[in-house]
Amino acid sequence: MKSIVIGLVGVACSVAALVAQSKINPTDPQPTCAMCPGYYIAASELQAYTNKAVAEKLTDQQVRDVEIGKAHVGIGMVHRGKLDGPLPNSVAEHDQVSEVYHIIDGSATLVVGPDITNRQRRPATLQTVRQFNGPGNNGSEVRNGATFNLKAGDVVVIPAGTGHQFTKIDDHIDYLKVRIDPDKVTPLRDEAASKAYLSKPSKGGGQ
Repeated sequence: MKSIVIGLVGVACSVAALVAQSKINPTDPQPTCAMCPGYYIAASELQAYTNKAVAEKLTDQQVRDVEIGKAHVGIGMVHRGKLDGPLPNSVAEHDQVSEVYHIIDGSATLVVGPDITNRQRRPATLQTVRQFNGPGNNGSEVRNGATFNLKAGDVVVIPAGTGHQFTKIDDHIDYLKVRIDPDKVTPLRDEAASKAYLSKPSKGGGQ
């Protein structure tokens, strides 16, 4: 009986070793996020963030911030209301976090470029700096920037260090942000934290 048990244990160990080897072959290039899970966010959850933004007069909200090995990736939802002209010092620039905008609804004019006038350091106490997109600057204007007339379905890529400023919003604009954070300056945020946040009034949304 003892020999049978030992034999079964040996077989189990061999099977486990084969399974492990089949997952990550040590002779192959290794993944930068070994055995990491995938992540899913339902459209209903994203819409809940937009609804909350409208109801509570919020702008930027972080839905997730996940580990992908060499970087963090954040998912944000943003709602902005009508804007007739650029607000003072409304150029934003992030030192370490790049962003991708996917426009969901509405239309607006966005100016993007690296040459920022009257550059001023963003306060480290801002929620957006602490939790969403890390340290950076504000400014008065983007000189010689590219102007994009955004509408639903469009995508904009804004590298770290590049200024961006809404100069006009026709009625409103809703967009999803993908934040690429190679230095991991932003904190992780999981589904449970998202559900807890949505379940109660916010203490204030990022601007």
